[in-house]
Amino acid sequence: MAESGRVEVAPVHSETPFADHLGETVLAVHDEVDPDTGRLALELTFGSGRVRCDTWSGDLRLSSK
Repeated sequence: MAESGRVEVAPVHSETPFADHLGETVLAVHDEVDPDTGRLALELTFGSGRVRCDTWSGDLRLSSK
């Protein structure tokens, strides 16, 4: 995502951790890479909490904190 990038999240009937953060500004983005396992993670921080997106072996997992 570029410095002036924008992420738009659309409602999905509250079935995703992003639903709790609709309309909020992303305050921080943190990514992690484990070259030994191939696991990737992206954590987005909003004013009301965080959403972590993990992928490994083609599976995607979303969780909120």
